[in-house]
Amino acid sequence: MSVIKFGTDGWRAIIAQEYTVANVERISEATAQWMLKKKMTKVVIGYDCRFGGRMFSEVAATVFGNYGIKVFLSPDFVSTPMVSLGVVKTGSDLGVVITASHNPPSYNGYKLKSSYGGPTIPSDIEEVESLVPETSLSNLPSVSELRDKGLIDYLDLEQMYIEHVRANFDLDKIKSSGLKLAYDGMYGAGQNVIRKLFPDALLLHCDFNPSFMGQAPEPIEKNLKEIAGIIANNDYNLGLANDGDADRIGLFDEDGRFVDSHHILLLLLYYMFEYKKMTGKVVITFSVTDKMKKLAELYGLECEVTKIGFKYIAEIMTHEDVLVGGEESGGLAVKGHIPERDGVWMGILIMEFMAVTGKSIKQLIAEVYEKVGSFSFERDDHHITNAIKDEVMRKCKDGEVKMLGSRPVVRTETIDGYKFYLNDDEWIMVRASGTEPVLRIYAQTPTTAQSRTLLEEAAKSLMG
Repeated sequence: MSVIKFGTDGWRAIIAQEYTVANVERISEATAQWMLKKKMTKVVIGYDCRFGGRMFSEVAATVFGNYGIKVFLSPDFVSTPMVSLGVVKTGSDLGVVITASHNPPSYNGYKLKSSYGGPTIPSDIEEVESLVPETSLSNLPSVSELRDKGLIDYLDLEQMYIEHVRANFDLDKIKSSGLKLAYDGMYGAGQNVIRKLFPDALLLHCDFNPSFMGQAPEPIEKNLKEIAGIIANNDYNLGLANDGDADRIGLFDEDGRFVDSHHILLLLLYYMFEYKKMTGKVVITFSVTDKMKKLAELYGLECEVTKIGFKYIAEIMTHEDVLVGGEESGGLAVKGHIPERDGVWMGILIMEFMAVTGKSIKQLIAEVYEKVGSFSFERDDHHITNAIKDEVMRKCKDGEVKMLGSRPVVRTETIDGYKFYLNDDEWIMVRASGTEPVLRIYAQTPTTAQSRTLLEEAAKSLMG
């Protein structure tokens, strides 16, 4: 049997290769045994739109039920935040999500969510991994048998989430504002909730299609050309997109221009502090723009920078008063909700900001620029050999990077990777993938053209 290891956000594997019924049974047995050791008694299980989601979730449910653990099982596909919220609302000890998030359609996965409604901490994950058995269980009871015993109950997690949204947002104000929304569900788990909350929205790729038409459901600019073109050529105020399990956000302004996570984070902090009059700590990962530090300082708020991975933000949110937290890859969280990435929630929050102010995304970004200055953030992923990747990282570690192109490095930060500052507003960041022969290079400068030029010069300097 294969070794099951969790990555930065769950265990992921190719369906029918390593992601099999037997292996889902094995990881579910390990999780169930860990729960019993911790005297945990209730689990919430959901699945997204990927192939076999219902089947794999029912397999997991029968394993937990077999161990006498009460299961709340989603009867239909749901987003990861819906499962996390369900854990909190039902007072459960753990959540399991059958999802591979934004991975290609050939993958499925297994995420664990803790009682506070966010990612399970790494030390707990390691304990679960250590309990994975060599073989799968046999003669498991059926779902119907466990339902008869009261060990499995179906629970409408999507309706629970919709009621939570309605209790926390002024949806009537959003709808009466006349905002026209274009939404790309990317064939993912956010499609039905948007359809129900905003029935007048233009819906793209909001069908159940586990193949995702061959496209990884990742809400980044290059994957969202269709919705960008529709907005650019029609009268829409904004575009919203979510990944496969709807915990990440993609956003477009009224011109069909992609709004990256750095700008969304700035908008959220601006809205939460100046309009909603809320305070708290700002937490961002190492690759997020330093403009967040600048805005937090302007507001007199503490700002902490973590390693890359939302789990680091979530852990802080469980024991500190965090106003806004987020990462460069589209995983964002705010005060007043669960400590979880939630692409649908963030999209509604931006819409509420627009409705409250009567301003467009472009206008609101311009107001943020007046506070922190304009900027452009760009990133290139270089698929290279491990030997070249390792040599670049050695140069960074040994302090050999003194120049990037014609620009001298004035200081370096090394929280997670290497960030080389050329001045206070311009920097290059270098970070290697831990699992693939990929080198990621990030750049922040005042304009897109400058960022692209700097990325090219940095790549030549680092890789020759």
